Amino acid sequence: MSEMFFKLWDKGLIQLGIWETVYMTLISAAVAYIIGLPLGLLLSVTDSDGIHPMPVLNKVVGVIVNIFRSVPFVILMLAVLPVAKLVVGTSMGNKAVIVTLVIAAAPYVARMVESSIKEVDKGVIEAVQAMGTPSFTIVWKVLIPEAKPSLITGAVISTVTILGYSAMAGTIGGTGLGQIAISYGYQRYNDDIIWVCVLLTVIIVQILQEIGMRLAHRTDKRVRQ
Repeated sequence: MSEMFFKLWDKGLIQLGIWETVYMTLISAAVAYIIGLPLGLLLSVTDSDGIHPMPVLNKVVGVIVNIFRSVPFVILMLAVLPVAKLVVGTSMGNKAVIVTLVIAAAPYVARMVESSIKEVDKGVIEAVQAMGTPSFTIVWKVLIPEAKPSLITGAVISTVTILGYSAMAGTIGGTGLGQIAISYGYQRYNDDIIWVCVLLTVIIVQILQEIGMRLAHRTDKRVRQ
């Protein structure tokens, strides 16, 4: 390790970078799911083969989601900075980064949720519909519980994606491991700092994946004894 690494460690900047990366990722993922989960359910329910087809609404929502998903994150991040300033009062720092992460991640989450809901056995849905169960009850009591393992797996994938997005936070004044890699690694030609940040990011990803996969395994009725 270089002298720069030990200086950053002694000052607590590495530890702080880990914490800031984790909290930005988890907060952004939570808010993105608050927005993306209903959107994903709406896309699934109103689809042509959903429990309540509404082609026009489905098309409109689908187009909006696809527009945000098709824009590269770096460009989207810069484009929505005025929105971040409107929401949190600033276009710099971690608060603005979280807003941009949520806007970028929510459409991605919506598609992940839609995919998970569509994996639910059609026979189960048809049986419940035959009993005259209201659509809202089917969503709340059947679709979400049946899709829970897939939803959790999708949440893990989405969270890891958001973690990758957060690494770009340094370009708009955000902090975390991405900012350390840019400011103390790339800009000062300290390759070891970059690789330390890469290693720490990989460790965080592995921990998130392990926790998520264990939760998904426990909620999967197919693996219960």
